[in-house]
Amino acid sequence: MADTNVAPPSPHYQMARESNIQQHADEKASSTDGEKMGNEATIATLEDDNIAALTGAQFDDPNLDKEHFTALDDESPYPEVRSAVANTDDPDMPVTTLRTWVIGIAWAIIIPGLNQFFFFRFPGVTITGIVAQLLSFPCGRAAAAYLPNWRVFGVSLNPGPFTVKEHVLITIMASVGAGSAYATDIVAVQRVYYNQTYNFSYQWFVVMSTQLIGFSIGGVARRFLVAPPSMIWPANLVNCALFNTLHSQYYAGVGTRGGLSRERFFVYAFLGSFFWYFFPGYIFQALSYFSWVTWIRPNNATIAQLFGYFHGMGMSVVTFDWNQITYIGSPLATPWWAEANIFAGFVFFYWFLTPVLYFTNTWFGKFMPISSRTSYDNQMQTYDVKRILTADNTVDLDAYHKYSPLFLSTTFAISYGLSFASITATLMHAFLYFRKQIWVQSRRALHEQPDIHARLMSRYPQVPEWWYLVLFLGMFVLGIISIEVWPTQMPVWAFVLALIIAFTYVIPIGMIQAITNQQVGLNVITELIIGYALPGRPVAMMMFKTWGYITMAQALTFASDFKLGHYMKIPPRPMFWSQVVATVIAGTVQLGVQAWMFTNINDFCAPDQKDGFICPSTEVFGTASIIVRASFFPGISTISMTDNIDSGVSSDRSCSSAVDRHTIVSIRVAGIVFHLTRVCVCLALVFFFLIGTVTPVIAWSLNKKYPNSFLKYVNPVIFNGTGLIPPATAINYVPWAAVGFIFQYVIRRRHFSWWTKYNYVLSAALDSGVAVSILVIFFALQFPKNGTIGLTNIQAWWGNTIPFTGADYGPGGAGTPVRPLAPGETFGPSTW
Repeated sequence: MADTNVAPPSPHYQMARESNIQQHADEKASSTDGEKMGNEATIATLEDDNIAALTGAQFDDPNLDKEHFTALDDESPYPEVRSAVANTDDPDMPVTTLRTWVIGIAWAIIIPGLNQFFFFRFPGVTITGIVAQLLSFPCGRAAAAYLPNWRVFGVSLNPGPFTVKEHVLITIMASVGAGSAYATDIVAVQRVYYNQTYNFSYQWFVVMSTQLIGFSIGGVARRFLVAPPSMIWPANLVNCALFNTLHSQYYAGVGTRGGLSRERFFVYAFLGSFFWYFFPGYIFQALSYFSWVTWIRPNNATIAQLFGYFHGMGMSVVTFDWNQITYIGSPLATPWWAEANIFAGFVFFYWFLTPVLYFTNTWFGKFMPISSRTSYDNQMQTYDVKRILTADNTVDLDAYHKYSPLFLSTTFAISYGLSFASITATLMHAFLYFRKQIWVQSRRALHEQPDIHARLMSRYPQVPEWWYLVLFLGMFVLGIISIEVWPTQMPVWAFVLALIIAFTYVIPIGMIQAITNQQVGLNVITELIIGYALPGRPVAMMMFKTWGYITMAQALTFASDFKLGHYMKIPPRPMFWSQVVATVIAGTVQLGVQAWMFTNINDFCAPDQKDGFICPSTEVFGTASIIVRASFFPGISTISMTDNIDSGVSSDRSCSSAVDRHTIVSIRVAGIVFHLTRVCVCLALVFFFLIGTVTPVIAWSLNKKYPNSFLKYVNPVIFNGTGLIPPATAINYVPWAAVGFIFQYVIRRRHFSWWTKYNYVLSAALDSGVAVSILVIFFALQFPKNGTIGLTNIQAWWGNTIPFTGADYGPGGAGTPVRPLAPGETFGPSTW
C-alpha cells in the first residue's frame, strides 16, 4: 500500500521544480513531436542552483545522467536508484516481528561461526551477504506458512505473510558481522607468535570496541552519507533489486518494458550462473586462469611476468569465471566513469610503470616475481621473521644484519606508493569538491532532503544522538580497559589518535565510496603513524592499526546498511538495534569458535597442519606486526617503522647525491625498508604523497576552466582502485572494466529500458549463483576427505593442471623470477 501521507517536498526543492516547469512550459507546449507536457527536465538547460536543489548535490555530480534525468517530485533523479528502489512505502508493514529476531539472531550465530571456522583454513570458503539474503527468504516464508497464529505475552508468533522489510532486517543481522572480526587476528597473533594468551574478557573487550565504536561514528556521519540523494551507494542497489524481485515488488522505476518478468529473469540467470561455475570452479579450472599466452611457452620467465595470472601482469586478459571478474566488486553496480578511472590507473601504473621498473631491475625486482604479496630474504625465500626476534618479541638488530634485509615485489612497492597518493588525494578531493556539500548537509534535516525516499523516511522516529554517544562512550571505556589492564604496550594517547584518524577520514572516504563503490583503506597511514610514534611495539601496532582502520571501515558499513534501510523504508531505530545486537552476538561467537579451535585442533596454525588449518591470514597479520629498525645514513637521523614488507633498492643511474655511491642507505617508509646506494630512489615512493595532493588540485582547476570536459570524472579512485594488487592481476581488472563498459555504458545508452529492468537483477543473479555454487563445490567435493575426491581423475586432467604449471605458477606456487639465483647465491646490497 502506498503511503499517501508523506511529508511534502521541501521548499527549496518545490521552488526549483516550479522554476524548471515554468522554464520549459512554452517549448514543451509547442513541441511538434507530440510529446506530452510533463516534469521531465533537460539537465543541460537547468541552472546549477536548481540542479543542486533537485539532487541535493552541492558538487558537480558525475553520476547525474543528462539523458535520463527527471525532476518528478515522487522519483529519484538518478535512474540507477529508480530502477532498483521502490518509491512507495507501507508504514503499517511488519518489521520487527518475533520471527525477524529469531531468524536474524540464528543466522548471526551460524554464519559468523562458520566463516570464522573456515577463516583459518586454506583453502577456505566464505558465506557472503548475498547468500544470507537468499537463505533468509525461504526461512521467512516457512515461518509464515507453518508457525501458529498465537500470541505469547502479547507478541504474535505469526503476524501474516513474510514481508520485504522483515527480510531486509534479517539479512542485515545475518551479514553485518558475518566476516571474521579484524580484531580476532590480534588475539590469534598474540597466541601464535608472542605466546600471549589472555582471558576471554580481554578478547571480548578488544573485539567489541573495535567493531562497535565505528558504529557511533557512522551514526554521526549519516546526515552526510545516508540522507542526501546524491549518496547513492551503488552496491546497495543490487541488494534492493534482489529484495524487490524476490518479493515481487512492482514500482514505476522498473519501466514498462515487456518480455520476461524480473522474477523469471532472475531464476534463469541464477541457474545459469550456478551450473556454469562448476566448470571454471572445479571441472575445467583453466577457464578461470585462462593465461593462454603462457601455455605456448610455459617455462619462459619473461612471458610469465607479462602474461601470467598468478605472479604476472595478466596481459592474457581472458577469463570465463564470474568470480574472477567480480573479485573487486560487481562491474554491473559500479558506475562506468568510476570503472574508467580505475582502469586508467591500472593501465598506467601496472601495465606501463611496473614493467619498466621491473625490467630495469629497480629495487632488485628481477630477482623476484614481478607480482607477489610475499616478503623475501636475499635468497628469494619467504622472510623468516622469527630469526630476527629477541625473546621479548622485539627486533634483534645483530640477527637482522647477519640474516638478510627484506624485499618485496615491484607491484607490492607500487601498491604502497598508490596508497600514499590515495590518502592525500582523498582529503584534497573532499576539500575541493565536497566542502559545500558537507556544510549544507550539516544544517539540513531529513524532511528537507529533495528526495522521495528521504521524505518517506522522515515519518519514522530517528535514532537519538545520545544513543550514539552512549555507544561511543561504552566502547571507548572498553578500549581503555583493554589497553591499560593488559600489557599491550599501547598508551591511551595512541588510542585517542587512532580514533581521530578514523573520524577525520570517515566522511571524505564515505562520500567517495557512496558515489564510486570504492573504499580507500587506512591501513597504510595507520602503520606509518604508529611506526614513527611507537617503534618496537608489535601488539600496539596491531591495535592502533585496527582502531584507526577498522573503526572507519565499520562506520562505513553502518552507513551503508543504513542506506539500504533508507531505500527499503526500514525504521531507523530497529536498524540501529539489529546491527548492534547482531554484531555483539557475531563477535562473541567468533571468539568462542576461535578459542575452541585453538584448544581442540592439533597443530593449529602450524604450516603443515593435516586438515589445512594453517591460519594464512594470521601469518600475514603477525608478520606485519614485526618491528624492523632502519637507519638513515650516518649523521642524519634514525627512524623505525612497523610492517613485514621491505624492499631492496639499487640504482646508480638517475640521481645526484652527496652520499658516496658505496654507502648503503636504509629508509623505512610506511613499513617498507628500502636499501639504497642512492637516497633519491627511495624518495620516489614518498613523492606519491605529493602527487596525491597536487593531482586533485590540477583536475579541479582545469575542470573550472573546461567544465564540460572529462575532467569532472577524475577521482581519487584512480589511485586506490587497484589496491587489491597483489594478489589481484589484470584478470581481475581488464575483464571487469570490459563488462562494465558493455553494461554500464553501451547497453545503458542504447537499450536503457532493458538496463533499467534487468541490470541490477542480473548482477544479483550472477553473484548469487556463483556464491551458492562455491558453497556446494566446497562442502560436497573439496572439504570431504580433505580434498582427495577426484584426485586421480578430474583433478588430474590437463584442464585442471595447466594453470598450475610453468614459470608463472612456479615451484610450490612461488612464481619464477627473470633472474633466478644459483644455489647459495644471494642478491641485494652487500651490507645493510
